[in-house]
Amino acid sequence: MQDTSKQYDDVVSMCRSLFVNKMKDYGSAWRILRLPSLTDQIFIKAQRIRGLQQNEERKVDEGEVSEFIGIINYCLMALIQLDKGVVEQPDLDLDQATQLYDEKIAITKELMMDKNHDYGEAWRDMRVSSLTDLILQKLLRVKQIEDNKGKTLVSEGIDANYQDMINYSVFALIHLNEAD
Repeated sequence: MQDTSKQYDDVVSMCRSLFVNKMKDYGSAWRILRLPSLTDQIFIKAQRIRGLQQNEERKVDEGEVSEFIGIINYCLMALIQLDKGVVEQPDLDLDQATQLYDEKIAITKELMMDKNHDYGEAWRDMRVSSLTDLILQKLLRVKQIEDNKGKTLVSEGIDANYQDMINYSVFALIHLNEAD
């Protein structure tokens, strides 16, 4: 599992770098997005990945990697929004946003390490297409929870679903990196 921890950190470092650079370009404009808007952005990215996996022809020269990175970063934004709430104007500077990003990813990695221990790294035998399908399933669950105004009877909350999507995306990126 030591390899998994390092590989996870390498993927997160790449995602964090893009997040920081976009913060420098746009500031925290994403802070105005309501959770359903973030969920829809993640859904679009997951649908695009599925399309790339199913279709022979590509009309836009971007692959799965950039979309999985987007899923990770949008899920982290959603986790931040869950805690801080939506605002009318951007309110976080670069240091504040990256501190929150780092806090959320640390909690998510800890969850992954715990689950990975219990599941015996089963994800290593999964296909990237299966990880994509699991992300889409989680997104449909999140949409249903959002439609239910956040209420669940016996299910985990929205935050756990975003964390799972992050971890599935990290696993997919590790697989894609190993395939190169």
